[in-house]
Amino acid sequence: MEDNTPRRRESISLTSVANGLENMGAELLESLEEGRHPGSDSSPREVGDSWSRPGPEPSSGWRSLQPVLRVSRFCREHTQLFRWICVGLLCTAFAAFLLAACILDFQRALALFVLTCVVLVFLAHSLLQRLLGPKLLRCVKPLGHPRLKLWFKRGLALAAFLGLILWLALDTSQRPEQLVSFGGICVFILLLFAFSKHHRAVSWRAVSWGLGLQFALGLFVIRTEPGFIAFQWLGDQIQIFLSYTEAGSSFVFGEALIKEVFAFQVLPIIVFFSCAMSVLYYVGLMQWVILKISWLMQATMGTTATETLSVAGNIFVSQTEAPLLIRPYLADMTLSEIHVVMTGGYATIAGSLLGAYISFGIDAASLIAASVMAAPCALALSKLVYPEVEESKFRSEEGVKLTCGEAQNLLEAASSGAAVSVKVVTNIAANLIAFLAVLAFINAALSWLGNMVNVQGLSFQLICSYILRPVAFLMGVAWEDCSVVAELLGMKLFLNEFVAYQELSKYKQRRLAGAEEWVGSRKQWISVRAETLTTFALCGFANFSSIGIMLGGLTSMAPQRKSHFSQIVLRALITGACVSLVNACVAGILYMPRGAEVNCMSLLNTTLSSSSFEVYQCCRQVFQSTSPEFSLEALDNCCRFYNHTMCA
Repeated sequence: MEDNTPRRRESISLTSVANGLENMGAELLESLEEGRHPGSDSSPREVGDSWSRPGPEPSSGWRSLQPVLRVSRFCREHTQLFRWICVGLLCTAFAAFLLAACILDFQRALALFVLTCVVLVFLAHSLLQRLLGPKLLRCVKPLGHPRLKLWFKRGLALAAFLGLILWLALDTSQRPEQLVSFGGICVFILLLFAFSKHHRAVSWRAVSWGLGLQFALGLFVIRTEPGFIAFQWLGDQIQIFLSYTEAGSSFVFGEALIKEVFAFQVLPIIVFFSCAMSVLYYVGLMQWVILKISWLMQATMGTTATETLSVAGNIFVSQTEAPLLIRPYLADMTLSEIHVVMTGGYATIAGSLLGAYISFGIDAASLIAASVMAAPCALALSKLVYPEVEESKFRSEEGVKLTCGEAQNLLEAASSGAAVSVKVVTNIAANLIAFLAVLAFINAALSWLGNMVNVQGLSFQLICSYILRPVAFLMGVAWEDCSVVAELLGMKLFLNEFVAYQELSKYKQRRLAGAEEWVGSRKQWISVRAETLTTFALCGFANFSSIGIMLGGLTSMAPQRKSHFSQIVLRALITGACVSLVNACVAGILYMPRGAEVNCMSLLNTTLSSSSFEVYQCCRQVFQSTSPEFSLEALDNCCRFYNHTMCA
């Protein structure tokens, strides 16, 4: 007799629904792979015995799934093999593409070839370090006798000192102004040492290696042809990359606004660059680069892992984002390490703002070089001002890990990077409005006070030009340009570097347009050398408005150390400002004019539609010339653009 009583429906718990049907399907497939019949709790052996006895056979649907299950199990067991096969195929395809590109036009494919070689060198180094590292350490260990190491260090230091003196003697014979920059480095280092927290605890190894790395980087970038070309190429590529911002900003704001309005022209670049940096951080490329840079500085300077990682991160991210790399360790860091973290933040600029300054027309290669060179210098001068007197917990890199962020996929990383930049953009816009308004008010008040005592044209810039003129001169700037450079340094220190770079771009635009050098007593532009040194000197967040930003960022990560942060923030600010100045001095020692000389005869004997810096230089030669080497046509061309007594 059949039971016609309706069955109760099986209840479905919220837990099983939350887990999803995929989990149930996965359990089913696993049970089938293990040989268990769906719904049975018996072991595979019991299932086999039960199926060997007479009874109902499994349905044909379960039999048809057996090949699929075998394939699935095979794929899981050989996942690593398949991964290596895919990587090998991709590498083969890339090698074929690179070979074809080099055969067709090697000059066009040179950049890709060099980048590939750099990646291969790092991969080979990592492989050799993993395979042969322990063996090499065992071989080198017997050579590590304390007396031998001491004499080796002394010999290396003596050789470096003699080499520097010899190089300066030979190199400055052609350009004596470089000696002023060298003297500036000595003055800044002596001043920082005089205000050091613990004079006897200074690690001269960290100081000398930091300044040596900075000098070596500057030598490679500024003096060597491969380094100069490489950084010029990198700067050009960044400019091309940033030009793609116009596609998005023109769609949102329109063509007219992005060409005429500053906010719509420059600030969207920060959004785009922040998005790109977030993507690079998600895929792990930024962490890889940061780890390589920090390894180099830690191995040579003997600094701890956390402080070195933070300073290396400051090359690419801002003063509040770099400490996030070491956020779990901030609570246990020593005061000297925290001072390094702050100094690194003040001595560099964020990668997103780098794009904005490049859009102003500031030389991209100089900005990139300044940011990279500032990292070892920040470590060196920070250890000079606040030496380590405590026992650090982070001498080894073991246990210090870098995360890939909170994004779950590539699209989320790009979206979060763009969203985070909105806060940066609004902060910049608000600061520009406030600081420029305050500057205008201060200048009006100073002018009013100056008129009372018959001092005309008194302004904040004029005061800075007198107070900071010796600092500009110590950098190696020519005396006639020192007043303008001192003004820009004052803007950077008391307002922010954004306003200073914007003002520097105006001086550069006037020079490139071929404007008169002097209008009355006011200088309209500065020399190329002064522009380069100023670019290095302004490259940093060291201004008084950044104190609140630094304290707010670090306190939110480690609230229990708020008193320690407040105690050393001003010392770190001054150290960070000096890092930028020493950076400019190094650039002053290494700077040399580049570019072919202009043939003024051929230039001025052609029909000119507009003036330029080259035209101005040639016309100045014409006006100063007493010999009739220039034709009347050249004089007429010059008189079209410039007023001179010879034109009458």
